[in-house]
Amino acid sequence: MSTAPPAALEALTVPEVMTALRLSRSKVYDLIRSRQLASFTIGRARRVSPDSVRAFMQERIEENAA
Repeated sequence: MSTAPPAALEALTVPEVMTALRLSRSKVYDLIRSRQLASFTIGRARRVSPDSVRAFMQERIEENAA
């Protein structure tokens, strides 16, 4: 029996977000600080949900389409 959580509950690290968005570490942290990219911490570990990354990308797409 597998104890792995469903994929929808995955949390991305900052390096994973950097790769997904093709951005630098400082830019990802700028987006987090400015609340353009939602994140949370557990202890000292910063995590971002995949849904937050998708929402960020969708907002940028909609902004550029207008």
